[in-house]
Amino acid sequence: MFFAWRFLYMFVYHNKITEMALTEIEKNKFLSFQRNEMTESIVYAKLANVEKNPENKKVLQRIAAEEASHAEILRNYTGMSVKPDSARVHKFYFLARVFGVTFAVKLMERGENSAQENYSAYPELERLVKDEEEHERLLIGMINEERLSYMGSVVLGLNDALVEFTGALAGFTLALNDASLIALTGSITGIAAALSMASSEYLSTKSEGGTDKHPVKASVYTGVAYLITVSLLVSPFIMFANVLLSLGVMLLFALLIIAIFNYYYSVAKDESFKKRFLEMAALSFGVAGVSFLIGYLLKVLTGIDA
Repeated sequence: MFFAWRFLYMFVYHNKITEMALTEIEKNKFLSFQRNEMTESIVYAKLANVEKNPENKKVLQRIAAEEASHAEILRNYTGMSVKPDSARVHKFYFLARVFGVTFAVKLMERGENSAQENYSAYPELERLVKDEEEHERLLIGMINEERLSYMGSVVLGLNDALVEFTGALAGFTLALNDASLIALTGSITGIAAALSMASSEYLSTKSEGGTDKHPVKASVYTGVAYLITVSLLVSPFIMFANVLLSLGVMLLFALLIIAIFNYYYSVAKDESFKKRFLEMAALSFGVAGVSFLIGYLLKVLTGIDA
């Protein structure tokens, strides 16, 4: 009992001395740290409320409680209470609902890395640094979402559609030279290709065996990813009559799809965004360039002027 009271006395006394020793600049920094911890505590608590996996929910609740304790420790240093950043709370809650808890949590994890760097400048906050490191370890292996289990199927559909379809539309542009005809031909080709890819993914997943992926779900993820990509790439040829303008907008859409998907993938899977983005963009635009040239050569060699 004596040691417990001794520890409590030393803890409070140490905090009072630290509070008095803080400069105005340091106090503002600590208030910023305190607000960040309070905000993250609420975010993790809200994410725990929408998490269906019991184990994931427990981890999120634990981290929420620890973040709240960090905010309380910092309040002992600053002597002030702060309000959470409501905009940030709403932002991550929205991201979790739309893109999944994994994506939202991984973005929060990046904030955890930043917190570690901030706290390392203050020996008094060593406990918080250790907790942040533990958070990172927990977060890396905690999530098991269906959408990530089938990420390979999505990558297959998306990547194949981008590489194959940008090339096909680029070839159609010069070979057919009619926006409406290109849109019609492209749509038929794209739908057929999507069904073919979905069927191939079904057979491939079924033959693998020993995997948690369901063949039907895998084929649906692949087919839907392919169809969404096809719809976006064909849309410029429906919107614009000028085929070269449509081609330019289509390539821009392809670039945006590649950027958005690879950002999501890099966050969720902890991989390099730049490497994956450049690789997929180079493949898609390289095939599109070759197909465009082939379309031009076939048009010249056959003498057909659509």
